[in-house]
Amino acid sequence: MITPDTKNWTWVLERPCPECGLDTRPVRGGDVPALLRENAAAWLPVLERPGVRERPAPDVWSPLEYACHVRDVFRIFDERLRLMLTEDDPAFPDWDQDATAVAERYGEQDPRRVAGELSEAGEALAARLAAVAGEQWERTGTRSDGSRFTVESLARYMIHDPVHHLHDVHG
Repeated sequence: MITPDTKNWTWVLERPCPECGLDTRPVRGGDVPALLRENAAAWLPVLERPGVRERPAPDVWSPLEYACHVRDVFRIFDERLRLMLTEDDPAFPDWDQDATAVAERYGEQDPRRVAGELSEAGEALAARLAAVAGEQWERTGTRSDGSRFTVESLARYMIHDPVHHLHDVHG
């Protein structure tokens, strides 16, 4: 597998990531929209780099592939958040990120188009999160592996992924 198995990454809610350094413990859900916007903006120069399609190793995604993944993370989590805010304790549809990368041919996508789509998806998720108020932060949802999240913990969990992958492409 090329990317971390997000099914086993709930530990990022309990301690700093030893690779990227992000500590989500002090992060509050209300902090995440600004972090999302900052992260989405930081991907734009990455996608303008020469060699954006080049993998540093056969089993490591290229910066373009990581950016496609982050775009899709924003989309998936925006839908999960929508479900949590409109349904009682929804079960999230499973998402096989590796199968998506292959099926969507991440490495062949147009970096300029990905930059626009990533920005748009990041802003949509940031706006939906910015509108969360009061008791909505405690609404719940359940992942296919049985992991339960509140809107608050989902936001904190989610922000690690794009931050971590930006670290991946910066080394």
